Amino acid sequence: MTTYRESRALSPPLPEARGALSAAVCAALGTGTAGPLPPPGSAAVADPFGDDLQLALYVLYELHYQGFDGIGDRWEWDPDLLRVRRALEDRFLGAVEEGVRRAGRGGGAQDALAELLVEPVGDDGTSVTHFLDRAGTREQLREYAALRSLYHLKEGDPHAWVIPRLHGRAKAGMVAVEYDEYGAGRAEALHARLFADLMADLDLDIRYGRYVDVAPAQALATVNLMSALGLRRAARGALVGHFAAVEVTSSPGSRRLVHAMRRTGAGAAAERFYAEHVEADAVHEQVVRHEVVAGLLADEPHLEPDVAFGVRATVLLEDRLADRLLDAWRAGRSALRGPLLP
Repeated sequence: MTTYRESRALSPPLPEARGALSAAVCAALGTGTAGPLPPPGSAAVADPFGDDLQLALYVLYELHYQGFDGIGDRWEWDPDLLRVRRALEDRFLGAVEEGVRRAGRGGGAQDALAELLVEPVGDDGTSVTHFLDRAGTREQLREYAALRSLYHLKEGDPHAWVIPRLHGRAKAGMVAVEYDEYGAGRAEALHARLFADLMADLDLDIRYGRYVDVAPAQALATVNLMSALGLRRAARGALVGHFAAVEVTSSPGSRRLVHAMRRTGAGAAAERFYAEHVEADAVHEQVVRHEVVAGLLADEPHLEPDVAFGVRATVLLEDRLADRLLDAWRAGRSALRGPLLP
């Protein structure tokens, strides 16, 4: 039986910088001064999906979650850092919007959700869970878990920000789903805790933020999207779309991951996390579609393009991460930026 240690008992250290933007942000936090920060215009010319911008944005968003060791809570709302964050996220979200536009898929929220229900036939080159199910090694499952820990050790938290911004059916449905994410009132059943147990079964360090330094930009971007949408009331429709995309795709992918964990002998806790999502998310999908999304659009029909964008933005960034993982794994390489230490 896995012995649980609270993964968020301590705040992580600041990560290693990956360029001028992230170095300036980390230096400002580490020295306790708000300067020198990235100069005006630097975000506008940075690679919106690159390591430097994504890490800088991740660090600034984490001030709203667990923070960092030795960094005072007052920095969460420092106006100079907020100006930097705004410039970074404008660059990032603008690139995501352009990527969604170029994908060329039209239609509203239900059309976007319907696209998610079409399962790939065989190996279409993009499905990480199909690959892990059929051929993934234990080491590749460890890499996958380490990357997903950036979200799963705070599972539910980014989406919880939307609750005060909803009402009626949408709010009630969202709370019902989040209640399950948070263990239905039982600390031992928190999904974040179940994921920590999964990590322990895979001989990974369960400390929050432990694997940020080895996470490529594609993994950071999937987490940054949640935070960018969650922190903006104006993006409540897009965040609901993101949440819907996660819930609609979770159950079939989780079923494949249960089999992958069992096939590689990962352990009972590793299987349990995904088994829990097979059952729970099959129910959550219906609640999200018929109560959260439908309820929101009944009250605020003008948000339908935002919901559709949230779905398609999620797919765009998950596909980018899948390309990174599958290209590396099929070539016999690690998908991480550095060695995966315990």
